[in-house]
Amino acid sequence: MIRLKVPATTANLGSGFDTLGMALTLYNIFTVKEILPEGEYTCDIYGEGADELKDARKNMLVTSYIKACNEWNVPIHGFSFESCNAVPLNRGLGSSSTAVVAGVAIANVLSGLNLPEAELLRVMTKIEGHPDNVVPCYIGGMTVSCWDGESLRYVRLPALPDDLNVIAAVPDFEVHTEDARRILPESVPFRDAVFNVSHASILCAAWAMGRWDLLRVGMEDRLHQPHRAKLFPGSTGEKFFSEIANHPDCVATAISGSGPTMIAIVHGLAGKLSQAMCRIFTDGGAASHFFVLNCSSHGTVIES
Repeated sequence: MIRLKVPATTANLGSGFDTLGMALTLYNIFTVKEILPEGEYTCDIYGEGADELKDARKNMLVTSYIKACNEWNVPIHGFSFESCNAVPLNRGLGSSSTAVVAGVAIANVLSGLNLPEAELLRVMTKIEGHPDNVVPCYIGGMTVSCWDGESLRYVRLPALPDDLNVIAAVPDFEVHTEDARRILPESVPFRDAVFNVSHASILCAAWAMGRWDLLRVGMEDRLHQPHRAKLFPGSTGEKFFSEIANHPDCVATAISGSGPTMIAIVHGLAGKLSQAMCRIFTDGGAASHFFVLNCSSHGTVIES
């Protein structure tokens, strides 16, 4: 009845903690197959998370759907759905955001409200807790978002040009968002705050103007990445910023979301850089694989 193609995202981009995010051409596909009585949900899960997500009542798509229906005070239908997942779980590529976006979008369709984009994004952000994943996941491209707990403001920047690719190196260990939040300091020195404001400003301005040569400096960060790099085994995290950032093929590099996936933006062919990224994980004792992706300019596609 309803089919949703929902992209992965890379968020917290460099200096843009909880603010900057980009949709990627890696997708989870959700299909609502049948309407059921209220409170009844069934699911078939294929691909990533097939074992972990098979309890429909606890699936984040269902819980997000229910929260959205309650937010809008509309009837809560049950339904059966199928989930074909390509986005790895707990790896910093926005797998939970795909479920949140899908759940809210399904609530909008089944209720017949046809709510505007801004309201859908407000509810998605309220459920997720921060906007840097759900906003690009829904509208695509690179986004800059501001959320104060009640009001959401966002700007969509152009997608990356065709000659820039995104490598996502995904290791076989997980970093949970709670642990990645817990390791961050309660306060930061004033000079570090100024450093991030200036670099995030350069990153946004460079992206808007197509000054891709400035992405590397714009991605530099002192708020979260130096701390989260410590969650990686051995000195893996530090090596990414000392070796990959200075690789001749690398335009910019960052921890994706809360990690442990690392991303790198590269001109053209990505073979040498992707191999170098996976080799760092191997040296740290972790197996890994990589995706070569583009920026998804369309965001979530809904067919009903």
